[in-house]
Amino acid sequence: MRILHIAILALCLPITAVFAQSPNDDPVQLEAKTEVLFASDRDLLDVKLSVDQMVDPATNQQAVTSMIERMAEAVKAMAGEGAKSADTLAALKRYLYEGGAWNDNRPFQYDLEDPLGEKPANRLLQRYLTTRRGNCVTMPMLMMFVGQRLGLKMTLAEAPLHVFVKYTDDDGAVWNLEATSGGGFTRDVWYRQKLPMSDKAVTNGVYLRPLSHEEATALIASFLVEHQIEAGAFENAIAVSDVLLRHYPSFAYVLVKKGSAYSGLLRRELVGKYTRMEDIPADLKVKADRWYGENMQAFAKAEALGWRPQDGRPQ
Repeated sequence: MRILHIAILALCLPITAVFAQSPNDDPVQLEAKTEVLFASDRDLLDVKLSVDQMVDPATNQQAVTSMIERMAEAVKAMAGEGAKSADTLAALKRYLYEGGAWNDNRPFQYDLEDPLGEKPANRLLQRYLTTRRGNCVTMPMLMMFVGQRLGLKMTLAEAPLHVFVKYTDDDGAVWNLEATSGGGFTRDVWYRQKLPMSDKAVTNGVYLRPLSHEEATALIASFLVEHQIEAGAFENAIAVSDVLLRHYPSFAYVLVKKGSAYSGLLRRELVGKYTRMEDIPADLKVKADRWYGENMQAFAKAEALGWRPQDGRPQ
């Protein structure tokens, strides 16, 4: 008996609704648009806003960019002229997470009304800036976007269904910053206790490792894969996944999403349509066999990296 691997998961937590518009690009068009995100001259904020606009065309990239720039200028003034990295980081945390005139007494907080991040709109950076309520994707991203504009050495890192910030101080020491908890310093062991992961996954760099610019781009763009799967555009999800995996081959999360997209194709084309195997048209059987093989291969690659099915469960 064939066993079809199916995993429905999303970074931070699952998306259960879709924006009003349906994805209308064909896979080739979407693959080309996704590849453009990896141009060497694009910073990560630009990548995030481009992805958000592909999901929600109402995203105002210019307005959000201007807001981020103003935030960085305000933090710079708070830190003072010639501030060291540690002082600038302290000012950034204060600006984001403490109420004051600098943020109209509206600090950025974890979204308790949508603690599971189930509303897709809450994945959009523009909405986070408006509501000041975020999740484990938007919160570390905002911290990083502002921090990078202040000259802080910051990138993203992953734990199972979680994203956090990796910060390198003036002495070259690397620290974890947990953006969902005031940007506090957090040890790797804490993540391993709260979000259990295999030693193999850590050794292979699936989790806890500072991501390169290219890998962080892929992480940000994984929102597109989620959106396409939720819309039932499985071919599009696979096309985007292939681009991301070319740039970030050990991206276990996207390997699993790619496998799930192939299982979606099988369900869409076969389930409820044929009662007997012999009724399936020959050309569809060929496609189904390939989809099944791709499904198995994607999950096998993820598992070889140390990903485990329980890594897909929210903690």
